[in-house]
Amino acid sequence: MHFNRNGFTNAALIEIYKELVCPRMIEEKMLLLLRQGRISKWFSGIGQEAIAVGATLAMDEDEYIMPLHRNLGVFTARKVPFPKLFMQWQGNKEGFSKARERSFHFGTNQFHICGMISHLGPQLAIADGIALAHKLKMENKVALAFTGDGGTSEGDFHEALNVAAVWDLPVIFLIENNGYGLSTPINEQFRCKHLIDKAIGYGMEAIQIDGNNILAVYDTIKGVREYCIREQKPYLIECMTFRMRGHEEASGTKYVPKELFEEWGRKDPVKNYEQWLVNENILTEMDIADIRNETRKHIEEELKIASAVNETIIDSDEELFDVYAERSIVNSQWSIESNPSHYSLFTIHEKRFVDALKDGLLQSMQQHEHLILMGQDIAEYGGAFKITEGLLEKFGKERVRNTPLCESAIVGAALGLSLEGYKSVMEMQFADFASVGFNQIVNNVAKIHYRWNVNADVVIRMPTGAGVGAGPFHSQSNEVWFTHVPGLKVVYPSTPEDAKGLLIAAINDPNPVLYFEHKALYRSISGNVPDEYYEIEIGKAKLIEEGEDITIITYGAAVHWALEYAEQYLDISFHILDLRTLLPLDYDAIKQAVNATGKVLILHEDTLTGGIGGEISAWITEHCFEMLDAPVLRCASLDTPIPFNMDLEKNFLAKSRLHACVEKLLSY
Repeated sequence: MHFNRNGFTNAALIEIYKELVCPRMIEEKMLLLLRQGRISKWFSGIGQEAIAVGATLAMDEDEYIMPLHRNLGVFTARKVPFPKLFMQWQGNKEGFSKARERSFHFGTNQFHICGMISHLGPQLAIADGIALAHKLKMENKVALAFTGDGGTSEGDFHEALNVAAVWDLPVIFLIENNGYGLSTPINEQFRCKHLIDKAIGYGMEAIQIDGNNILAVYDTIKGVREYCIREQKPYLIECMTFRMRGHEEASGTKYVPKELFEEWGRKDPVKNYEQWLVNENILTEMDIADIRNETRKHIEEELKIASAVNETIIDSDEELFDVYAERSIVNSQWSIESNPSHYSLFTIHEKRFVDALKDGLLQSMQQHEHLILMGQDIAEYGGAFKITEGLLEKFGKERVRNTPLCESAIVGAALGLSLEGYKSVMEMQFADFASVGFNQIVNNVAKIHYRWNVNADVVIRMPTGAGVGAGPFHSQSNEVWFTHVPGLKVVYPSTPEDAKGLLIAAINDPNPVLYFEHKALYRSISGNVPDEYYEIEIGKAKLIEEGEDITIITYGAAVHWALEYAEQYLDISFHILDLRTLLPLDYDAIKQAVNATGKVLILHEDTLTGGIGGEISAWITEHCFEMLDAPVLRCASLDTPIPFNMDLEKNFLAKSRLHACVEKLLSY
């Protein structure tokens, strides 16, 4: 192995050695503790340390790195306190994630590290978002994201590279090619000659290097970083390496030919660098022994500190509290419901649902200079439903951004923007298309605050619903996919006034909000809307009508079905509650609505099985049983995909069964 000192002083080369040997010796200790049962699992990076250490040393300390399982060297080179790391690995509450995550599935803003999730690939798009923030701030910084050879087959890899290339983002994508994805060799993973060949399709520069040569890694990353900043472009690096242990310790290494261990054993990054330092008279064998002894002593001392912490005390209230971030500042003058007297001071105009949404976006863009809009065709074209029309001219392409068809990458980029203090609103062209960004939404964005106490300041606009003859891939009611996911908020307005106020509230909320907009309401519904900037509180239902005979609990377009029905049957006194927010639900309002009549009909456009009506019905039965005079009934759409034919669609929708459900409830 040839080392090129590239102007390094002896002192600098020795410091690099100390950084390189540290993760090796920590790992050796961890493997011993694993056998003793003091830690539960370990993903070894022995044989790959030069990549993590070299890359981290080449980056500025305030530049984000997105590491993976085997990148202990990122944490040690960033000087993350070892006692706290060990507490993390033990699953102790004093670790970085309050015992909620394992190994390296965590992050820390203090050290500019964003932790992985088990689904390999999503962290790459987060790097896009961080790099976009640097670009918008005109900072000379880059983001660096690790992936493995296996991860390059993931769709997230390709989406992240494509977005970075199209948007000219200063991102370094670093592949650790260790020959195996768990046990699957690279010849069963891809057919290109080298993984860097994948960069060609994205018009991206790339280089393959010896990942076991610490100085080559450092020098390459340093140069690539300068290129990314100077050219404002991404770069792909493939580091050839090998892991000398199993994917994780329990999996073993029986699938690896013995000769590979012998070959790569001769390429050991620590031993080769040690030998070179001795050959160059930079260190002696005694010096190396002294450094190792000092490192070992330091590890043992730090372990004693980590082992002295108290056992975790379980607190369910704290667990529930930490799912969501609190708003640090709530300006009450923005809320027209907590301060109804302000409403009389507002200028009111009748506006369509679509125009109320436009107002909410426009005023939010004016209110927050670090608010970015992203989505397919939202710039010059104005979006599929023209919600963003005219915003490009007012705020420019940096803030109103057309995206490639990369839903997963854009959700991930939104999360990356949030880490750098930006807000973002992503328009999912149709709510149906959220399925291809599902992993990012439910596993990355939703869980990140609970996992390591950072915000996902992201709003995803979801044009949804039937009634427009758009068929099974443009009309689904998929809101309940997300109401099961702690960490998300799910909003679904039915009136123009609520549409504007709830959108502004969603943008001001530091938590991820899925904001559902019923397409059939865009231009068919009008109502009084204040011209001013205001909020409707998320999590609060609204009583639409007071009545004595039947309570209808509903949301979205179904609110208007209920109102139309009530107007047709004036002899029945309906008590109509508009939920407006589906996560969290307003249980106090639901209880009051049940108590008002004792007969409850839950009406929603979603299909019957698995719809949110089942959850609400169960809650009412558990908590309001003594108030009921009849079983809770659900009126929902057929358990089929949504048909294209308009007559079939009408038959599909719950509205066609509303009268039968009301008659049944009245009969009790």
